[in-house]
Amino acid sequence: MRILIVAATQPEVDPLMQTLGMQKSDEEENLFVTRHPSVANCSVLVTGAGMVPTAFALGRHLPHNVYNLVVNLGVAGSFDRNIKLGEVLEITKDTFAELGAEDDTRFINIEQLGLGASIFNPTSSLGHFTGKINLPKATAITVNTVHGNDNTIAGVVSRVNPQLESMEGAAFFFACRQLKVPCVQIRAVSNYVEKRNRDNWQIGLAVKNLNTFALDLIREL
Repeated sequence: MRILIVAATQPEVDPLMQTLGMQKSDEEENLFVTRHPSVANCSVLVTGAGMVPTAFALGRHLPHNVYNLVVNLGVAGSFDRNIKLGEVLEITKDTFAELGAEDDTRFINIEQLGLGASIFNPTSSLGHFTGKINLPKATAITVNTVHGNDNTIAGVVSRVNPQLESMEGAAFFFACRQLKVPCVQIRAVSNYVEKRNRDNWQIGLAVKNLNTFALDLIREL
């Protein structure tokens, strides 16, 4: 089974890469490969942060490589205070929250403009590949600017009511859907969405739990 792990930044998946003894591919920049005998055939593609680098990297890589499963791994902020910091979740819907137009104080999404779609779903699920590993489910938004202002936070919650936010998720879903590859998105919560306060962040915990999950999944598959 061939698995591609997609991450915006290397630190988000570095524990996994170290455990599997991954090395940089000779064929493609920002692609790391392993042939570890105890796990499936797994590669890691580091795209860079944001929607455009993610979509571009996948659009360049996937047409020339066949995978049974593509997994987006990363940390995320949570609007939902019922979700614990460090918790790992499977994303079932992701929305380009800023894609549209402003009409004074009213936001018009891309669907209302008749110019496309902003909501995307995974092309597969964890349950399709394993019955032993289950994660709680969550919805998310994808943004260019992570929220850190009370007014904009209240606005997006009222308009979209998301649980998590990232800078890549919906772009990942979009690219995988366009290229018809089975994909899932997994996020670990590093912080709550609030006025920016790095002292409250738990990035280390989120990365640890995310990579523990990823290693368990790869070994299971």
